[in-house]
Amino acid sequence: MLKFELIYAPTLDNGSELQASSVTSSAAVHEFRIPHRALLGLHSYCPVHFDAFHSVLVDLTLHIVYLKAGAIKSSLKVPDQGLGPTSYNIVKALLTSRKMLLEELNKISGAIGKTVEDLDVADLNLGKYESFNASKSGLPNSSKVFPATGKGVGQLAGILHDFLERPNDMVNGTDDSMLYTLPQEELFELFLTLSGQLSLLWNAFLKFHRLNKTKILDYLHDVWAIDRKAEWSIWTVHSKIEMPHRYLRSMTDDSTHHHSLLRGSVSRKFHDDPVQNSVSRAELHRKSIAQMKINTQSVQDMHIYADPSRVPVVLIEQHVMVVPQHSSSKDLASSPEQKDTIVLPKLQGESLVSKSSAGKKSGRILRAVIFVHGFQGHHLDLRLVRNQWLLLDPGADCLMSEANEDKTSGDFKEMGSRLAGEVVAFLKKKMDKLSRYGGCKELKLNFVGHSIGNIIIRSALAEPALQPYLKNLYTYMSISGPHLGYWYSSNSLFNSGLWLLKKLKGVQCIHQLTFSDDQDPQNTYFYKLCKLKTLENFKNIILLSSPQDGYVPYHSARIELCPAASSDTSKKGEVFTEMLNNCLDQIRAPSSDTRTFMRCDVNFDQSNQGRSLNTMIGRAAHIEFLETDVYAKFMMWSFPDLFR
Repeated sequence: MLKFELIYAPTLDNGSELQASSVTSSAAVHEFRIPHRALLGLHSYCPVHFDAFHSVLVDLTLHIVYLKAGAIKSSLKVPDQGLGPTSYNIVKALLTSRKMLLEELNKISGAIGKTVEDLDVADLNLGKYESFNASKSGLPNSSKVFPATGKGVGQLAGILHDFLERPNDMVNGTDDSMLYTLPQEELFELFLTLSGQLSLLWNAFLKFHRLNKTKILDYLHDVWAIDRKAEWSIWTVHSKIEMPHRYLRSMTDDSTHHHSLLRGSVSRKFHDDPVQNSVSRAELHRKSIAQMKINTQSVQDMHIYADPSRVPVVLIEQHVMVVPQHSSSKDLASSPEQKDTIVLPKLQGESLVSKSSAGKKSGRILRAVIFVHGFQGHHLDLRLVRNQWLLLDPGADCLMSEANEDKTSGDFKEMGSRLAGEVVAFLKKKMDKLSRYGGCKELKLNFVGHSIGNIIIRSALAEPALQPYLKNLYTYMSISGPHLGYWYSSNSLFNSGLWLLKKLKGVQCIHQLTFSDDQDPQNTYFYKLCKLKTLENFKNIILLSSPQDGYVPYHSARIELCPAASSDTSKKGEVFTEMLNNCLDQIRAPSSDTRTFMRCDVNFDQSNQGRSLNTMIGRAAHIEFLETDVYAKFMMWSFPDLFR
């Protein structure tokens, strides 16, 4: 275990010196576990990021090598019939560690374009043991790593491959008969040779690391980011769906259209309860995680690995819609050839090289991220998501919106107007600052909203003040946003609370959310908002929902049809379906060559909360979006191109 403590120590009045160490205290702890496989060799980036109240990041590189073994010559003496397993395992572990160190030196030096100085290949000669399968070189390019002439290190390391076990069994293999045949004196000689070479290699690497620490850190960070997508996929489930071009008002109108327009679900039938389906899928996956033996060589973050079965499960449904640039959404809807496809954003490629190439051009890229809180919220509510965004993209400029703090009971249009003014002032301030450094050559404007903060964002995007910036919209992440209002909400307890707020408090935004702000549904604020083009300019749209969230209707957060609306033949059902289609038409609109659209269900583990009032009314999951960042970590590091 690696345990990192963040120490708090008060300063003196002048702030120049810390007080005596006796008054220091531990403010936060972050622990990591080193798996058994990593103990013989590891070179890894290890970000130590503490907690929500101590947003401190320490960049570390972690390097492990097995240098010496606690054995002496006498311990290698065994009866004539053969050598004991302890001596065999010691030498075998040294061979494994030597192989890993050589391979990592080769990878790192090749990646940063530097050679390891002060290391002659003659120092790595295994003597008479070179004759063991020298053709099985694990390091074909290692002659480029070391400046000395002579045989490459890969040729010298051929003996290793006969003694290395299967990947899942690092030191307890039983097939290495050649090592068993070595006389005890030769085994001890090999033991001493390996120990000396490992010390030599290790000291050479330490010097190499000191001379190139920045480049090595950048390389290991990129490797870490790529590896995290594979590792964290344990808690994410990807599925392919087809989104219908248009929804009908009622599924009873025409059974033929029912099948042709709702061919989107491969994992459930339409008449099934979508909420229960999501919960069942997540619980089934959670049970499989509990039975899983996670065998990895990577350092394990105990924020996740302390109890893997308690980590949120994220169900991801992704569409990347490729559309003609100059067609209309109407043409798109009538095109029989156009289909939604699933394409995962790449982790390697342009995104990894853009960091080094961006600075070569004149001007800078302004990557602005606007975070908007929900009803009666605080401007720091989304700080955990912001922290994860900054870990992924340290150069991003974040605005935690305060324009509507203590003002979320009013009219959505007014709240949107205040947010628009705040965003414009923020962008102008940042652009003025960049004008001193060659100007702003490109703007990427991102929005993240929680709950009704998403409606405030869409209202702001309809304001004239933000019209010049619509072409710069990049990623929109909606966290449990009621995009279709509160019609067809199945939470009777919460609905009663909304009724009280309207009757006793006269909260205007609640009237708008429940479509009681006008007698004619087509004159309500939400109906008009859905007709405005507030979504079509984003390059990436991510809708996060939770089937456990009782504060926002599941279908409203996902912008999709629900069973109750599909069978409603009244004007209410007609208006709702029209609103839904208007939103989906914007998502399909051809604002760019490619748009990424994802719906993500976050299923939190609430087993420790019991049957509390918060869980019964669905408040626990709604607030859990703000109190944990694990789901955001999985999303953002799995699709980094969407967030930088």
